[in-house]
Amino acid sequence: MKFTTKKQDMVKELQILQGIVEKRNTMPILANILIKTRENEVELTGTDLEVGLKTKLPAKVEIPGSITVSGKKTFEIVRSLREDIDITFAVENLNTLIITSGASEFRLVGLPEEDYPPVVTSQFEKEIRFPLDIFQKMIDRVFFAIAQEQRYYLNGALMVLSANQIELVSTDGYRLAYVKAPLEPLNIEGEIRCIISKKTLNEIRKFDDSIVDFDLDESNLFFQVGQRILISRIIEGKFPNYEAVIPTENPFKLKVSREELLESIRRVSLLSSDRTKGVKFKFSSDKIILFSSNPEIGEAKDEVKVEYEGDELEVGFNAQYILDFLTISQSEMIKMELKDSKNAALLQPDDDTGLEYLYVLMPMNI
Repeated sequence: MKFTTKKQDMVKELQILQGIVEKRNTMPILANILIKTRENEVELTGTDLEVGLKTKLPAKVEIPGSITVSGKKTFEIVRSLREDIDITFAVENLNTLIITSGASEFRLVGLPEEDYPPVVTSQFEKEIRFPLDIFQKMIDRVFFAIAQEQRYYLNGALMVLSANQIELVSTDGYRLAYVKAPLEPLNIEGEIRCIISKKTLNEIRKFDDSIVDFDLDESNLFFQVGQRILISRIIEGKFPNYEAVIPTENPFKLKVSREELLESIRRVSLLSSDRTKGVKFKFSSDKIILFSSNPEIGEAKDEVKVEYEGDELEVGFNAQYILDFLTISQSEMIKMELKDSKNAALLQPDDDTGLEYLYVLMPMNI
């Protein structure tokens, strides 16, 4: 194998692959990427057996071939080279990759393609596509509520795709984030429901293009953005019934400035318990009184003006959980609804950004 390519093309794809390759060395070859020539281009592949990525870049191919080498070291080498000189990759003695650029030369020990685990792909014949920027905004609004625990079905977000809309839902058992967006009519009968892993969603956030092509088979999800194809194993299990979790008929309603509430919670939480991050909220006719205390440090109190409907109510929340929602929301005003001090609260932006966004948060005893 021998080919020449530009540094900026190669380093961009190698950087994306850094989020894919296995870093825990459960199988040494999973720390490698597969480099394989095609006609006038090179295909790079990385996988951790759960998430994989295939990407391509233009190249002048002199000798076809393939090899697998350390993804991390290849990236570090290419990144260190000069911008104005092309880079040549060549295989010597079947398992040595020689990287040269100007007077710089590196030799990496590799492994043959036959040792690399197969990474399936798709022809995207279903022709399901939707805007990347909308999908990325949706991911941002549910990403922080994805759990990391033994219940695998919570270690991702549920995607519900129908002919004219897309929904994403995540929960960690203490809170739930839900977002929905309308779509141009898709060629879908019924709906598609699948759980997408947190790692896959994080990789999609890094892509830059206008359209996502989507496909799936019995075991895998496929997302194509430009020249990149992201492959993700479907997370098995039944996602919780999120519709039943969203509270209704809430007599206590308020509207508050997102920025003012955000800054107030940040101040008061400075003296909250490091373990629970608990802040007490006291709602009254025109204000919220926020209070936190830590016996070892002290206590804090602050007020925020609100528009409020209902009797006085006192309830505790994890400050960080509310900050996550307020930070990602873009609305000037936030609406909040409560049934009482023991049931979940419903928060949502008070504007129309093209996304329907709901956040359900369980209270805590303080």
